[in-house]
Amino acid sequence: MNYKSLIREVPNFPKPGVLFYDITTLLKDARAFRNVVDELASRYRGQHIAKVVGIESRGFILGSPLAYHLEAGFVPVRKAGKLPADIFEVKYNLEYSTSSLAIHRDAITIGERVLIVDDLLATGGTAAATVHLVRQLGGEIMGLVVLVELESLKGRDKLNGCEVHSVITYS
Repeated sequence: MNYKSLIREVPNFPKPGVLFYDITTLLKDARAFRNVVDELASRYRGQHIAKVVGIESRGFILGSPLAYHLEAGFVPVRKAGKLPADIFEVKYNLEYSTSSLAIHRDAITIGERVLIVDDLLATGGTAAATVHLVRQLGGEIMGLVVLVELESLKGRDKLNGCEVHSVITYS
């Protein structure tokens, strides 16, 4: 299936000069959404993934059904102030600003096999922050899955050797 043909390109969003890759047009296609989740599940089935970590907010969309297929727990990584219990938090740089992410301290136990999921890998700041959080909790990162990767922004370079799987890539 040609997933790239289902991604809407929106120029000058969220600011002038930025080309935004909108995944909602792929997600609304039931067959494409199912195929993406099934492909990712088959890739990681048998790797004994204990937790799928979804990055707010679009990482939740792919991460939840993937966790279900892998018979794993789902752990949300959220923006500051969104989690109610004891957290680890990390500040990081985005493409356009700075932000922070948090994870519950009891979300992952030492040695658990973790798969991180997000919609997009661009400069790598969000993914690197999430990798840091998972490692702080002692999780063993089995990979990072993204629906779209913008290769020219070299986000992989910030991930300290994590295996990255991209469904769709743009140069």
